Amino acid sequence: MKVLFLFIIILALNGCAQQDGRKRSTIFGQEERQIELYDLPEIQHTGTLIGITLNGPDTYYEYRGEGMGEQYLLAKEFARHIGAKLQMETAADTTTLLQKLACGEADFIALEMGEEKRWMTRENTPLLAQCINEWWNPSRKLSLQKQTTGKNTIKRKMRPAMYDRANGIISAFDEHLTKGAEMIGWDWRLLAAQCYQESGFDPQAESWAGAKGLMQIMPATANEMGISTQQLYDPATNIHTAARYLKQLNRTFSDIKDKRERIKFVLAAYNGGALHIRDAMTLARKYGGNERLWSDVSGYVLKLSDPKYYRDPVVKNGYMRGSETEAYVRQILDRWFQYQGCARAHSKGSSPKPAKRNMKDGKHQSNVKSAEEFLE
Repeated sequence: MKVLFLFIIILALNGCAQQDGRKRSTIFGQEERQIELYDLPEIQHTGTLIGITLNGPDTYYEYRGEGMGEQYLLAKEFARHIGAKLQMETAADTTTLLQKLACGEADFIALEMGEEKRWMTRENTPLLAQCINEWWNPSRKLSLQKQTTGKNTIKRKMRPAMYDRANGIISAFDEHLTKGAEMIGWDWRLLAAQCYQESGFDPQAESWAGAKGLMQIMPATANEMGISTQQLYDPATNIHTAARYLKQLNRTFSDIKDKRERIKFVLAAYNGGALHIRDAMTLARKYGGNERLWSDVSGYVLKLSDPKYYRDPVVKNGYMRGSETEAYVRQILDRWFQYQGCARAHSKGSSPKPAKRNMKDGKHQSNVKSAEEFLE
């Protein structure tokens, strides 16, 4: 095994040398990184630590615009330890990882490799290697695993899904939801259904990934829109920010001309990220499906948690938590139709009419079986 591993490293180094016949320098920002000299002091001077790893659930993936994965989170912690900011890159396989490290395109490999199962550095970065070895210990990984054990959970106090059924009031935030929906051109009850799915109508809700407030806005998204983290706990600001983001996503998927179909793609992108949804659309097209029909694309959203698909050459953004996103869209649409039967319409919107009820065998039965059936 050790001989094989060394052979792979030699191949990687040869691949680097063959690129231009000499040791390569790589430009990062305004500085030229000389492979021979770029060790820990230079990394600390520039303030950027560049790691590289494989894409996957335990290494690195993007979730709602934020980096996730055990190796990524450990690397981020190490970067803070040395006073630097982490920049994480990915490669398709371990041979490419080794080649990019050898060529100076990364400072270390954030993947437990070799017999010792440690991160790898180049031989000419002894100070970085020493720092990693002194910092690394099994307890760090164990502590991180404990922190992320409940990673599917949201800290929230669930409110009733319907605040006042008799008077058609869904939540205490209906006014804000109505204004937000008008920005997007949606039925306000659809936005209410999404809000309940996100936070259970709890303005103080926080997720394992760092999303905050009623519609679970990620700090990075808030920052892009000029909103502070503290403002995310204000219901009006949070819903308004979510509506602005949904409006952006609605434009992003404007190539889906059927507005009813577009709703599904926008919801999916809000949960799983627009780039991941585009990957699923590309896979649907590759395998003969209609990339603009959610019924065709949703299956590939699910498949993006399978290495066979998230490592497909046509996929640009890797692994995603596909089962969460597929269920997210389905459950919101189902709740939207429930709300239409018992909540007042406060604004003009794109909603279909509430389901009519037919009597059969003494029981009420809906002529709309599900949101999916209506929208297709």
